[in-house]
Amino acid sequence: MKRAWVLILLLAAALALAVLRPQASSNKESGANLPVYTSDGNLKFPANYREWVYLTSGVDMSYSPNMSMDHSMFDNVFVNPEAYKGFLQTGTWPDKTMLVLEARVAGTKGSINKNGHFQTGEVMGREVHVRDEARFPGKWAFFNADDGVTGKLLPREMDCYSCHQQHGAVDTTFVQFYPTLLEIAKKKNTLSAAYAKEEAGK
Repeated sequence: MKRAWVLILLLAAALALAVLRPQASSNKESGANLPVYTSDGNLKFPANYREWVYLTSGVDMSYSPNMSMDHSMFDNVFVNPEAYKGFLQTGTWPDKTMLVLEARVAGTKGSINKNGHFQTGEVMGREVHVRDEARFPGKWAFFNADDGVTGKLLPREMDCYSCHQQHGAVDTTFVQFYPTLLEIAKKKNTLSAAYAKEEAGK
């Protein structure tokens, strides 16, 4: 009789572990790509961002008509997987979204390439756009992370805030340059009024 009770208890414990393990794993995964801040309010740069979801690349993009560079450059955008999944469902970005912009020098002469540009290993800069509703006025903040280690919080007086506010297609983000997500935003009817007005005026 005692042996039967021991077996029952062991089976119950095994079942409890089987139920709890996936939940613990899921919790660990869901928190793997959340923003983490330093004691002085800056952002710990997500070193694994190139394992995130790739959204788009731009070449020599500039929002100022007077800007000129002596070299070509690629801008690559990545987003944490949790935020990407949220956008697919709702057409907008959930809290704790992190978008990483990586700028790389464009090469022209290399290996067998004769025309056009390719991305080199030279990173010119990194920026992070973070949505953290409880932490930032306006929900979003920008960080400059040139060193790839710490994102320095950019003050709200900088043009990037007002530019994104005025021209972002979805919730102050430039989804108009993310081709697969733009179509989702259209279907979900989450495009901003400002962006719709700009498009209508073209």
